[in-house]
Formats: sequence, C-alpha cells, structure tokens
Amino acid sequence: MKRALEPIDRVSEVLFGLIMVLSFTGSLSVAEAGREDIRTMLVGALGCNLAWGIIDAAFYLMGCLAEKGRELATLRAVREATVPERAQRLIADALPLVGSVLEPSELEALRLRLKQLPEPEARARLAKDDWRGAVGVFVFVFVSTFPVTIPFMLMSDAMRAMRISNAIAVILLFVAGYAFGRITGRPPVLVGMGMVVFGAILVGLTIALGG
Repeated sequence: MKRALEPIDRVSEVLFGLIMVLSFTGSLSVAEAGREDIRTMLVGALGCNLAWGIIDAAFYLMGCLAEKGRELATLRAVREATVPERAQRLIADALPLVGSVLEPSELEALRLRLKQLPEPEARARLAKDDWRGAVGVFVFVFVSTFPVTIPFMLMSDAMRAMRISNAIAVILLFVAGYAFGRITGRPPVLVGMGMVVFGAILVGLTIALGG
C-alpha cells in the first residue's frame, strides 16, 4: 500500500488547514464575542476543515485513478509495440531515474516480462488500498488542525481560549516548518520560525481579503 501522503504533502496540508482554521479564529473579536459568536466560529472552522478533508480525499482518489490509467496505457503500448526499441523507450520513460542507467539488454528483459503478463483490464479501477488511503488523507487533514479549536470548546473565557489556541497554532506551524526543513536539507529551526511568520502573514491576508 502506497503512502496516502508523502512527507512534503503532509506539511503542506497542515499549513493549508491551519491557515483556514486561523482565518476563522483570528476574525473573532474576543472582547465582544458571546457564546453564540464562538459557536458560530467553531461551526465554520470545523465545517471548513471537514470540507477540505473531503476535497483532499477526492483529489487523492482522482490522482490514484490517473496514475493507474497512465500505467495501464504504458503497459498496453509496450505490449502492442511492433518494434522492440520503441517498447524499450516507453519503459525507460516510465522509469526516468532508473531507466536512464539501464542497458538495452535490461530494458529488453523487462519488455519480455511485460509481454508475458496476463491481459490487463480494459480500464483503470480503484483498489481497496486507494480507498483506505483516501480515508487516511481525510483523517490526517481534519485531525492535524483540530487542536486549534479545542480551547474554545473547553473554556468559557474567550480571551484565554484565543491565547491558548494561537499558541497551539504557533507550535503546529513551527513543527510543520521544522519537518519541511529536515525534508529539504535546510536548517530545521530557522525554517520552523520562518513557517510561523509565513503562516501569520497568510492568515492576515486571508482575513483582510474576507476569507
């Protein structure tokens, strides 16, 4: 089963989810907000992230289907190629990094193995692992940003809840940036701090533009 989200995708999803949640919590005027205002904000924030998780899961399934379709088309083209060299080029193109170091004899061996496979399906289909992956994407996107809203659920003091919520958001942004720094080979702490600043700017722009 392939990963539902690669590490870089996880960082991106956390960042996008946090920006959306913070655009709701940041627009709340804690000095004037009553319980009904907080409830409305929570419903909006949770509903937005719920929708984002569903959309991401749908995009994941679409990506899986497109990838399977490409693989199926390549397999058919390789099997139907009348010239071995043409089939070998198709195999090399499908494996850009590995294919560039394979010898013609190795590509020919792969071609012969592919021709021996059973007849492929007429069209690409989603497998159970794809659906499980979509569920994983939805859960990850929703759960990773849910902590920001918890203080407003547990505390009656809106000002205190806002401060704790912002602190949680800063921590999550820093963690996302730290992970991004490690993935890209850059100083994790500096990237984490930069992500906090970057996230704050994006949230400010989102609120200012009516997001």
